This record gives sequence, C-alpha cells and structure tokens, in this order.
Amino acid sequence: MGYLNNQIVTVDAILTTKGRELLAKGDGSFNITQFALADDEIDYTLYNPTNPSGSAYYGEAIENMPLLEAFPDELQMMKYKLVTLPRDTAKMPTLGIGNLNPTIAQTEPYVIQPITLNYLGNNSTVESAGYVFTVSDVRMFSSVIATGISTKAALALNSTTTNGTDVSKTVIGTSLTITATGINTLFGTSRTALYGTLTVTGRSSGARLQVPITVTKT
Repeated sequence: MGYLNNQIVTVDAILTTKGRELLAKGDGSFNITQFALADDEIDYTLYNPTNPSGSAYYGEAIENMPLLEAFPDELQMMKYKLVTLPRDTAKMPTLGIGNLNPTIAQTEPYVIQPITLNYLGNNSTVESAGYVFTVSDVRMFSSVIATGISTKAALALNSTTTNGTDVSKTVIGTSLTITATGINTLFGTSRTALYGTLTVTGRSSGARLQVPITVTKT
C-alpha cells in the first residue's frame, strides 16, 4: 500500500490472495484491523535547519521527494516501519536468532526463537505480539509453522497452503519451526543445495532481520 502523491490523500493498495478472497465474499469478512506505516523513501539527511526561508522550509526537500507506489514484494516494501518506543530508548531495537546462516538437511526440522534486543528499557525480551516470519520460497520446506500467537490473523496465515508454487510464505508467532523438503525435484540432477532467505520482523518493535537459509540434499 502506498500514497499516490503527497498532495492528495489517495491510497493505492495491492491485496494479497487471501485479501482478495475475503473481499470477494462480500459478507464483511474483509475487515482491516491492523496496519503499519513505513518511511522507506525518506532521506532524513535532506532536513535543512539552515534554510534561509525559515523553519517552515527546513523539511521542504523531504516533503517534495517522490513517494513509492505499492508493489507486491514484501521483502522490499516497508523495510523501515515506524514504531513507538519509550522516550528513554538509547538504541534502536535489533533481533537475535542465534545462527545467522542456518543450514538444514532434507527432512530436518529447524526451530527459530527470536529475541528482541535494546527493547522496553533497553532490555532483551520476546515480544508479546510475536514476530512475522517470511520464507522466500516455500517449496524448500515441507512445513512452515509458527507457534505462540493465537490471534485470528496468525491462525489464518499458519493454515494457508501454496500448492507447490514458487512463492513466499508468511506466518506469525513467537517461535518458528521449518522442516526442509524431502523431495528431490528442486535439486535437479546436479544441485546439492537450495538457497533462500528468511525475514523476521518484530510486530511491536519493527526490528527486522534477514538471513540466508540453505537446504542441503541428502
């Protein structure tokens, strides 16, 4: 979703497959309950407190920057979300997941339990709202399951299937268990490994981490 311009509040939105399905029902099941804001296209170094025209023009260059239209790539869109943090926060929150380059053998399950650093009084904690986990190619895994969050949105994402299509998959929880595929088709005749990415985002902190993930043929 993105603003078409910065003069008129007109919003351009691209619905997910699930969103289009709910909208098509026409029974009120399409109901936006949460949203996030981001400032991906803003260059704050353009803020100029020495502008000779006065304080009303300090942010003139920023206000005139072109705005991004919506595009359906969750790995590139809204990378820098706006968040509300305590006033005494000294550092921006970051995520830790242990191994930053996980390698998984075929049929092997792998558990990821993120922790948010520099959060809520500069502590390290698990966010109560959970995390958003996105794998870039769902075909690499026989299952992608998140646990720990039982909201309607989280349960809906966990139940979504992709029917072997080369697409990403997103789930919500405090812990993620991915099981590497046991099917050899994707490897072809010569490949010994599959490569993808895992993106983890804190739902409250906005902290984001993207790591490479490898599935090896056995």
